[in-house]
Amino acid sequence: MKSFNLTDLPVRELFPGYRGKFITSDTMTFVYWDIAPGYPLPPHSHPHEQVVNVLEGEFELVVEGERIVLGPGMVASIPGGARHTGQALSQCRILDVFYPIREEYR
Repeated sequence: MKSFNLTDLPVRELFPGYRGKFITSDTMTFVYWDIAPGYPLPPHSHPHEQVVNVLEGEFELVVEGERIVLGPGMVASIPGGARHTGQALSQCRILDVFYPIREEYR
């Protein structure tokens, strides 16, 4: 069994305004993001399935041209290979879960 304490994990800023703490299990990657409002996420895609869990704030997500505003308690599933982008409408805390592991996030 692995266990992690979020307070012990280093913060990495992959994009301006997107600061995250990264955890890798045997098959998945988890990223706990703190996202500043108004910073666009560059449009991108990746082969990994991604599940977006909004913990605090509001986040506008656009997947393959379909737009949704996610708030606390809302979850969105992004299929692998789908082009997506978004931005925080307010200060956000989000948990992203990726399957399989995002090797570049180790």
